[in-house]
Amino acid sequence: MKKVILTVAVGLSTLAGFAQKPSPNLLSPTNHTLVLVDFEGQMAFATKSIDAIDLRNNTGLIAGASKIFKVPTVVTTVAEKSFSGPVFPEVLEAYPNQAEYIDRTTMNTWEDAKAYKAITGKGTKKIVFAGLWTSVCIVGPTLSALTEGYDVYFITDACGDVSPEAHNQAIARMIQAGAKPMTSLQYLLELQRDWARGETYKAVTDLAVKYGGSYGLGVQYAREMVKH
Repeated sequence: MKKVILTVAVGLSTLAGFAQKPSPNLLSPTNHTLVLVDFEGQMAFATKSIDAIDLRNNTGLIAGASKIFKVPTVVTTVAEKSFSGPVFPEVLEAYPNQAEYIDRTTMNTWEDAKAYKAITGKGTKKIVFAGLWTSVCIVGPTLSALTEGYDVYFITDACGDVSPEAHNQAIARMIQAGAKPMTSLQYLLELQRDWARGETYKAVTDLAVKYGGSYGLGVQYAREMVKH
């Protein structure tokens, strides 16, 4: 009888242990590389699938999140000096060293030798893409990375295109190919995951107040009104 009880106890403790193990499909600060593609003025001018204010705020969330959690990050531009212009201020805020940006002529980041080396050289099997435009600058590297066996995610509300149709069809195409969609706030909170992680708590909530829209207002309210 004691042996049976012991076996059941071990089994329950094992199940409890498994219950604490997060899915490998979740992102963590160390298991992926973030690639910010062509967040530049000229690319944003023709973006119609998302309001520019929302796009900039969402870009601020993911760039800031990657900085807070020290995520391996690659910032790439296309024809920066001759056509597309500088990156969004929200990207510059998190990554001010423009000498580290990779400027390309290729529409598909994956086909640029320097960018490819920078992305794959980070040594992670998960890659998260965000940028402009969804149907060109995100579809290209997403499909290419999937072909090479990478686990690919893309942040839908930190991407945009010349029309809702172009954006939505690009999303459908990537999902059909096996890429995983997520949102900017989801990205931030998935990296924090546990509010007991005090070392990043204030930075994350500060970022939410700054770029998190109504969620950020809620954080500000809680701080001031309930002292939380």
